[in-house]
Amino acid sequence: MTSALALLGGPKSIDRPLELFQAMGEDEVEAAARVVRSGVLSAFIGAPGEFFLGGPEVRAFEAKAADYFGVKHAISVNSWTSGLICAIGAVGIAPGDEIITTPWTMSATAMAILHWNAIPVFADIDPVTFNIDPASVERCIGPKTKAIMAVDIFGQSADMVELRQIAERHNLALLSDTAQGPGAKVGNRFAGTVADIGGFSLNYHKHIHCGEGGVLVTDNDRLAERMQLLRNHAESVLKSDDPAEYVNMIGYNFRMGEIEAAIAALQLDKLKARVESRQRAARQLDEGLAGLEGLTTPQTTDGATHVYYVYGMKLDTEKLGVTREQLVAALQAEGVPGLFAGYQNLHLLPIFQHRIAYGPDHFPWSLASREIAYGPGTCPVAEELHTRSFMGLNLCMCEYPPEDVAAVITAFRKVWSGLGELRLR
Repeated sequence: MTSALALLGGPKSIDRPLELFQAMGEDEVEAAARVVRSGVLSAFIGAPGEFFLGGPEVRAFEAKAADYFGVKHAISVNSWTSGLICAIGAVGIAPGDEIITTPWTMSATAMAILHWNAIPVFADIDPVTFNIDPASVERCIGPKTKAIMAVDIFGQSADMVELRQIAERHNLALLSDTAQGPGAKVGNRFAGTVADIGGFSLNYHKHIHCGEGGVLVTDNDRLAERMQLLRNHAESVLKSDDPAEYVNMIGYNFRMGEIEAAIAALQLDKLKARVESRQRAARQLDEGLAGLEGLTTPQTTDGATHVYYVYGMKLDTEKLGVTREQLVAALQAEGVPGLFAGYQNLHLLPIFQHRIAYGPDHFPWSLASREIAYGPGTCPVAEELHTRSFMGLNLCMCEYPPEDVAAVITAFRKVWSGLGELRLR
């Protein structure tokens, strides 16, 4: 295309707003209305008895989720942050313990670790999948390491086979934050189900959602019970003569309501079609963007599938002769929605630089048995991707029928054809 870039005054490639993703339908409206008409919006009681595990909608959703994901137990919570807190507490993490995780994740992953007065240790990421790098995990293990928290970033599972082997060698719990990847597969199993505890976010901008919510999954009976206790005022329910049973049994109200559960159950029925829609859009993007100099499209590991919460790309800015920020600005000017530069590096957040969480005296880092590195250079792959070469497209933002994907491809190709103009700016 020879027309001037929109950034430089030319016409936009996409001259209309793309259709935003609409998760809710009339069936969800009717489900919510049915629960309201019942008069029972929550049936949880924080005491022993019939309703300790919630009402009929919550129980039905949990049974359906356990069956769908092929696990013994699914435990609903009011947010995925609550789910992370339950998972970490359930495996018996103590103050001063260390959990290895990735810097490329939403802050809740690391904050859930701090919640239990444990210390996050950040391993670097794989430059191809953007998931936690098992080799870096192994290098990060110390005498107080008690768990690995993998994150299936952007919709593709971390290398759970290798992480499981590391966890078993070092007697570590293996947890999986699959907030962005419900429906992704590792072999014949769903991502999130290979860990001791995994789970999914039901937050409003995910593949499926009920507004706010989450669901934990595990095959371990004891861990399931401990998460159920943590979700619903454990200290008022647990009756044991064994002091060890009370470790981390500080209960909360992390309970999902009946309306949310009724909606989540319907959303689960739509997950397969939503995933296939994102995968179809990603295949079209792969084909349409093939051959663009200096652009690497997402790579999927053998034996795994990707559900494309984000379509993650890498740029060779030296080859392109322009900065990533110039490219993003040019693509946004052409009308491409949901495009962003970089992701985030949690280890560089001020809370970790200052090591201030509980009180002013550096707790829980004051319990550390070694110096935990958080400064620049700690995770060089993650830092380079964030500052220079990563560019993401939020595929969950819009519906992306084939014609809209084609429009995005047209915009990309127009910008690439105008790289000479950008270099002159």
